Amino acid sequence: MERPGWCRALGAIEGGQIAATHEDPNSEFFEIQVFLINLDMKFIIRIIFFLAVAGTNLFAESTLRLIILNPDDLAYSKAKISTKDDAYVKVIRQLCTEADEALQKGPYSVVNKKKAPPSGDLHDYMSIGPYWWPDTTRPDSLPYTRRDGEVNPERYLYDNMALDSLDSAVTILSLAYYFSGNEKYAEHASLLIRTWFLSEETRMNPHLNYGQAIRGIVEGRGIGIIDTRAFFRIAEAIGLIGASAHWSETDQMGMEKWFTEYLEWLLQSDFGIDERNHKNNHGTWYDVLVTSLATFTGQKEIVDEILSQVPQKRIAAQIDSEGKQAYELERTRAFHYSVMNLMGLFQLALIAEKTGKNLWTYPSTDTALLRKGLDYLIPYALREQKWPYKMIRGWEDDLQTISVLLRIAAKKYDHPAYEKMIEKLPDININSIQLRLLFPDTSL
Repeated sequence: MERPGWCRALGAIEGGQIAATHEDPNSEFFEIQVFLINLDMKFIIRIIFFLAVAGTNLFAESTLRLIILNPDDLAYSKAKISTKDDAYVKVIRQLCTEADEALQKGPYSVVNKKKAPPSGDLHDYMSIGPYWWPDTTRPDSLPYTRRDGEVNPERYLYDNMALDSLDSAVTILSLAYYFSGNEKYAEHASLLIRTWFLSEETRMNPHLNYGQAIRGIVEGRGIGIIDTRAFFRIAEAIGLIGASAHWSETDQMGMEKWFTEYLEWLLQSDFGIDERNHKNNHGTWYDVLVTSLATFTGQKEIVDEILSQVPQKRIAAQIDSEGKQAYELERTRAFHYSVMNLMGLFQLALIAEKTGKNLWTYPSTDTALLRKGLDYLIPYALREQKWPYKMIRGWEDDLQTISVLLRIAAKKYDHPAYEKMIEKLPDININSIQLRLLFPDTSL
C-alpha cells in the first residue's frame, strides 16, 4: 500500500531526497523543499510527524459534528495515543475501563421512576427542588422550606438521578468509541439514547413542566430546566458516534426532531421564558442549552440571537470589574456556583468561537471579563487566600473544574502561566479525561 503523501515527505526528509531533488521542478518533493527553505526544519518535522501519525484520521476529524469540543484537540490526543505516549495511554486505558463498566449499566428511562408526576404520565420528566425540605413544625410537613446547599434525599426518587446516569454513561461511551474505534461502545451509547428519547415505550416527553417541584407550593418551575443542561453533552456525544454503524440516519433524524420540539418548548413556554430571564447561573446554562440544541438542529438564527445578547446580558451583568460574580456569591456554596457559572460562560465563548464571534476579550483585551472572573478565583483555588464567602461543603470537584478553565484560558489568552497553575492546584487529577484528552496541552 502506498504511504500517504505526508509520510512519503517525512521519509524524503529523513533520507535526504529533498536535498537531492530540489533543483528538479517535476519532483514530487520540490514544492515541499521550497516551502521549507525559510522555516525551522525541526519544527516542520514535528508537524509532518504528527500528520503522519494521525494518518487518514485527519479527514474524519473534519467531519465531526461537534458543538463545543475542538476536533483539532481530539485529533491531537488521538495522535498521542497512536504514538504510545505514556500519559495518554494511561488515560485511554482508564477511559475504556470506565466505558466497560458503563456497558453493564442502563438503559435508563423516565418511566422507571417510583412516583408519577401530577399529570399521571410517567413519560413526563419530574424532579423536586434539591434544597427544599419538609417543614417539621407542621403536621403534614407542607409547604416545604428552603435550606440552600443542603440536598433533600427525596430528590433521588425521581428522574434527575437517571438523567445524571445517562449523561455520564453516554459521555464516557462516546469518547471511548471515538478514541478506540470499538463499536461496542457506540452500540450501547446508541441504545441508551434511543431508550431515553426515541422508543415509544420509554421516551421522555419533550418538555419540563414538572422540573424541580416544591411540595405544597408548585408542581414545577422554570429553574428545573437546569436539570437538562446534560442534553448539550448528549448532543456532543451523538457527534462523536455519528460515524458508527450502530447510529442510523433514523436515529439522527429522531433526535433532531426531539431536540427541535424541546427547543421550541424552551423558547416559548412560560417556564422557558422564566429561566431565560434569570440573571445568575440558571440564565447562563439556559443559553448554553439553547445554543447547543439550536446548533444540533441547524437553527443558526437562534444561535446568533442568543449569542448576540451574551456580552451584555450574561458577561457584563454577572462579572464585575474585580472578577466577582455577585449573584453566585449570595449562595451558601459561593465558590462552587462561581465556578459553575464561569464554566457555563466559557462554554458559551467556545460555541461563539465556532460562529466567528469572540467573547474571550469582551469588552476589550485589557478588560476581558471572562479572564477577570477566572483571575478572581485563582488565589482561593490555590489556597493562597482564604475564601471570604460561604462554602458549606465540597471543594474537590470545583478545583477539577478550575483546572479545565485554566487549560482553556492558557490557550485563549496565550498565557502559559495559567498552565503552570494547574500543577499547583491541590487534590486534582492532572491526567483526567478532560485535561488530557478533551482539552490537551498542545504546546508539549
